[in-house]
Amino acid sequence: MPIGLLPIAAPEGSADLADPQAVTEAFLAAMAASELDAAMAFLADDIVYTNVGLPTIHGRAQVAKALGLLDRPGAGFEVYVHAVSADGPVVLTERTDVLVFGRFRVQFWVWGRFDVHQGQITLWRDSFDFLDFLKATVRGLLGVAVPSLRPAPPTTLDVAPGR
Repeated sequence: MPIGLLPIAAPEGSADLADPQAVTEAFLAAMAASELDAAMAFLADDIVYTNVGLPTIHGRAQVAKALGLLDRPGAGFEVYVHAVSADGPVVLTERTDVLVFGRFRVQFWVWGRFDVHQGQITLWRDSFDFLDFLKATVRGLLGVAVPSLRPAPPTTLDVAPGR
């Protein structure tokens, strides 16, 4: 998959529901397009969502509630996929995720696992380095005051995730 924002997929029915990678990519694309309702349609009712090291969230409604911060004016999410691999129902991603709140931009590396069954994500497990996230947060805060310090989106696969 080329680097950059994932192509925006129309929600329900557009992804090949027999292809776990297509479902995962369509979910991430909907997230990046700020289409939270469309993204939630790709999640099973009983999804298990874990950011390793943080509390696990159970159920689509609770995931939607947790991601509700991204559904506010001035907030956004970007995703840059560096690598994706699928083996049966399991899809692994290496990504740069970006959380945007106004002029604050935090950009960090994420490894993700998505288990997809019958066209819906049943497990979403992300892992990231907390020190890397802390550095990205400090850089994001500095970037609010000094825009030249704000991280730029990755431009090639050679750019390390999160940089």
